[in-house]
Amino acid sequence: MRSSSYTARRGELETYFDRTAAEAWKRLTSDAPLNGIRATVRAGRTEMRDTLLSWLPQDLRGARLLDAGCGTGALAVEAARRGASVVAVDISPTLVALAEERSAGRHGAGSVRFLVGDMLDPALGRFDHVVAMDSLIHYRAEDMAEAVAQLAARADGSVVFTFAPRTPLLSAMHAAGRLFPRGNRAPAIEPVSHARLSGLLTKHRLGRSHRVARGFYISQGLEVRAA
Repeated sequence: MRSSSYTARRGELETYFDRTAAEAWKRLTSDAPLNGIRATVRAGRTEMRDTLLSWLPQDLRGARLLDAGCGTGALAVEAARRGASVVAVDISPTLVALAEERSAGRHGAGSVRFLVGDMLDPALGRFDHVVAMDSLIHYRAEDMAEAVAQLAARADGSVVFTFAPRTPLLSAMHAAGRLFPRGNRAPAIEPVSHARLSGLLTKHRLGRSHRVARGFYISQGLEVRAA
């Protein structure tokens, strides 16, 4: 079951990533040269993606993996090259189309099926592993924890995901963002402390955690192990 706040925020994110920010994300996730803030964000995302992938088995042959919020598909492709059968889902048709275009012929021993939709859709089935990189950071802590719980209920191995840790810098950025006119705002991230999130996930076995801080990119990975 999805809360009304989850559904409302999902609609905002779909509009933002599919229309407002599509070109910016296309460039950010490409090999095109970047300067300043965007360069640090790209470097941070690369480090976090490598971290989450390192928490999965190196040999993923025979494994089914959900890339929940796949964006332009970089993580899905890497998992497929390690042998996984990947279902990569995102709410943005524009980003999914770009992911399909970029991934053509690069799946290696595995496969990727790109879909437009909700990462919490139970019709996607069961998986050995679920990865949700930077796709839950815009949701309230309660909605994030509920989403993780729903994903964990369909994972036989692990769920690895990221959240925005509550730090002085992120809190200041969050506050500053509210000063912009509503029409010019990107959907705000929702900083949450590790302790707060852990308290919301007491029914789950938490594993590894790692924070990446590269300039304006600050994100923390967390592993939930299957019971």
